[in-house]
Amino acid sequence: MQLVFETFLEKLSESVDEADFRDAMAGAAARLELITFAYLSLPTQPSGTPKLISNYPARWTEHYLQNRYQTVDPVIIRAQCGGCPFRWGLDMRGFATSQVQQRLFDEAAEFSIRCGLTIPIVDRRGGTAAMTFAADEPNPTFLRIAERYEQALQLMATCFHRHARRKLSGSRTVDGVSLTSREYQCLQWAALGKSAWDIACILGIKPRTAAFHLDNAKKKLGVRTKNQAVALLASSRSSNL
Repeated sequence: MQLVFETFLEKLSESVDEADFRDAMAGAAARLELITFAYLSLPTQPSGTPKLISNYPARWTEHYLQNRYQTVDPVIIRAQCGGCPFRWGLDMRGFATSQVQQRLFDEAAEFSIRCGLTIPIVDRRGGTAAMTFAADEPNPTFLRIAERYEQALQLMATCFHRHARRKLSGSRTVDGVSLTSREYQCLQWAALGKSAWDIACILGIKPRTAAFHLDNAKKKLGVRTKNQAVALLASSRSSNL
């Protein structure tokens, strides 16, 4: 478990977009014999859009968001109350008090989502999210793994939430200065020790383009060196934790 967790943290620190975060959690979950997961971060405003990162079938996640199921999903409603991780399955049908909720469970079952372990996440900034590890049925293996690694999964979910909130919030402000998406992205990779050539390979751009964005970021931040810009980025991240 120690190796799985350390590798997971390393992947999180290197993640810069939703695909990276999905791969980091999917890889860790697979090593624990947990096949599917879903992270749902609720918006602070009722009209806002939730952030969903998962390896559930794309057809289901698209359908879920289009129908705003997060507003009626009994699992998410319970997770919003915080507290300890909880398991759910067919017994959660007792929480389905409306036709919409009943339809949600029936439709989820069509995509082999019938039970799971959900970890509520309520951070100190008032953010609410839930990490769910799901299965087709509550077989002995799933139940044993969920029980054995519950505390570790809770810690992983919290780490995932904090990294995702910090890197995917949509804010590209460093020390009060707004950067473009590409400038911020290049600076993030520079903070991980990547050179302009490395960043170019990662982002599929030319090295001189990567250097151009880094130079622009330095000018906007009023610093001379890349290390100074990276230090400001780290300081901004710390203030958002």
